[in-house]
Amino acid sequence: MKRIKFFALLALSLTALANPSLAFAAKASHAAAQTTPADKSASSVVKNFYVQLVDVMKHGDQLGFSGRYKKLEPAIKTAFNLPMMAHFAVGPAWTEASANEQSALISAFSDFSVATYASRFANYDGEQFDVVDEKPTTGGVIVETKLTPKDGDAVSLNYLMHTDETGGWRIVDVYLNGTISELATRRSEFTAIVSRDGLTALVNSLDAKSKQMGPS
Repeated sequence: MKRIKFFALLALSLTALANPSLAFAAKASHAAAQTTPADKSASSVVKNFYVQLVDVMKHGDQLGFSGRYKKLEPAIKTAFNLPMMAHFAVGPAWTEASANEQSALISAFSDFSVATYASRFANYDGEQFDVVDEKPTTGGVIVETKLTPKDGDAVSLNYLMHTDETGGWRIVDVYLNGTISELATRRSEFTAIVSRDGLTALVNSLDAKSKQMGPS
């Protein structure tokens, strides 16, 4: 049960699958620094990410938080379209933000995403990550996967994939049990902060959370 809660918390940190709002109006002007080659399938992007994630987990104790962060950062920035995810999570305020504010938001969101994985995937305890299927959806595909703890029931983790400006597949949302959207959860949280305190407050909040997950 503890391991199931562990992965549920991760998925919520990182709408229905066919919701057209997730087609994203974001443009390619804020492309991620690293991209996935266009000749790779959506499923292979997720498989490659899982391979790197499990490897980090297996060496998690030796690496420590900083080592896990360093190894996971390129893997996450390759597999996930973090600029597009930040755009959607911030909501309507994104279009009113300056270029510098958008850049700061992308950087803070990216650091927070990597820190979350580095913190929560600290070690390996026999977890099994399997890609199950790939299905078309509005503007992209859903890659269905199953995460099975050593002792416990399997958890469904599905990935909404869109092509980026290079034509490569990138993850733009994660669903726990096929329905709980990471971005919908983040959007609700982020828009509340922006509405109350402004964009700078959101950047500062993400930065603070990233530091809290690091070594004490």
